[in-house]
Amino acid sequence: MNLIYINTGLKLTGFFVVVLLFISCKHGNNDTGYAYMPDMAYSQAGETNTENSVFANGRTNQLPVEGTIPREMIPYQYEKTYDDQIRAGEELINPFEAVKSNLEKGKKQYNIYCATCHGFEGKGDGHLYTSKLFTAKPTALNENYVQNKPDGELYHIITMGSLSTLMGPHGSQIKPENRWKIIFLLRESKKHY
Repeated sequence: MNLIYINTGLKLTGFFVVVLLFISCKHGNNDTGYAYMPDMAYSQAGETNTENSVFANGRTNQLPVEGTIPREMIPYQYEKTYDDQIRAGEELINPFEAVKSNLEKGKKQYNIYCATCHGFEGKGDGHLYTSKLFTAKPTALNENYVQNKPDGELYHIITMGSLSTLMGPHGSQIKPENRWKIIFLLRESKKHY
């Protein structure tokens, strides 16, 4: 009689193991099987501009914490004034070397952001001026007026725009490292043109 109970117990155990294997394993690669905590496994992302009861102000999209800045994004410390432009020229030093790869990158960036106004050779004869879409002649970048300015001052002008406001600021468009590389190209343009 004990043997019958043991045999039946083994059969029931085997049956449950087989059933457990079938219900716990699924053959789809995108499905992990049974979710123990479905609210965590399948969380619902909030839409950017919707209401959200989790936050005190009721919005999903939150402003960054006050006083914080994004990684690798150091705020520019100079204002768009004559004094700060001169100070930038005295204090800012180009952290890159004038090697071939930096000159090539500077040329690519120049052709994208600067050539439309200043021309491909830096003579102030870009398409916007020659097509009369821009009536004021842009500064010729290969002349002494620009070439005698320190790198930091040129960097400031690219970042904040010219004091005359004829050239707009490009700090939001051109990464800081690429602004420095454009300056290498400006220095090279004096040698070639």
